[in-house]
Amino acid sequence: MKKDSKIYIAGHRGMVGSALVRKLHAAGYTNLVLKPSSELDLREQAAVRRFFEHEKPEYVFLAAAKVGGIVANDTYRAEFLYDNLMMEANVIDAAYRAGVTKLLFLGSSCIYPKLAPQPLREDALLTGLLEPTNEPYAIAKIAGIKLCDAYRAQYGCNFISVMPTNLYGPNDNYHPENSHVLPAMIRKFHEAKVSGQESVTIWGTGTPRREFLHSDDLADACLFLMERYNEHGFVNIGVGTDISILELARLVAKITGFSGSIQHDLSKPDGTPRKLMDVRKLQSLGWTASISLEDGIREVYENAFLPFFRQQQIG
Repeated sequence: MKKDSKIYIAGHRGMVGSALVRKLHAAGYTNLVLKPSSELDLREQAAVRRFFEHEKPEYVFLAAAKVGGIVANDTYRAEFLYDNLMMEANVIDAAYRAGVTKLLFLGSSCIYPKLAPQPLREDALLTGLLEPTNEPYAIAKIAGIKLCDAYRAQYGCNFISVMPTNLYGPNDNYHPENSHVLPAMIRKFHEAKVSGQESVTIWGTGTPRREFLHSDDLADACLFLMERYNEHGFVNIGVGTDISILELARLVAKITGFSGSIQHDLSKPDGTPRKLMDVRKLQSLGWTASISLEDGIREVYENAFLPFFRQQQIG
């Protein structure tokens, strides 16, 4: 890509999209196309086609998605499947029709089978049953990967896909019910500290293991691959190490300053036992993550969550 290439970031206000915008600006890219969902509903095919015909972007980062944690995924199953299918299908097809030079589609590690061998290798896709609680979202993301590969095979489009592990970072969602595990923990432990609670209860046994990648590291990897990778299939993006949910809770307690005990609600599901990405393919291309989990959580807590929390208190 040239520094003045026209680049469209779909979903630029979300955690991933905003990280991409920060990274591209920092790297000297000056011609970014940013269109909020209030002005362009990516679920509307005709509107998306008109947008691409008018703007004619050369490069596209497809980061727009309806996302959420276990509760949201399991509660809004139709929305998670329909909305994500429509957004990705409309953008990928419009990109082909408008002659986009290259598109990068962002998926999710939940595409892998629930009991796939660990660490998760790219060739484990579609080798087993999905985790039931987030199956609709996973199916939509799998469809996005296959769409990119199909448009590459049939039309010669240079469309690539990346599969990031669990993410956290600025502009995350801290909703008490509809957020992912890490931002939900940050809010829960901070509120417990502020209110003087003696304990915090986490879901399940605390034994499932998860891998966490800072959104700024993800953005760096996406730019790296947009500039260097041009193959079918997809590439895992992660750090290559994981942590148990209980260990994560203790780390968040330490960072937020909560000194009480951690209890378990065993009536709640654990979810997938382990999700660790095999990142050897990405590392062989020359990229590795640089932000440690403790440093990343501390930065997010101090510079993103606390301002958000104070604003909530004022509001």
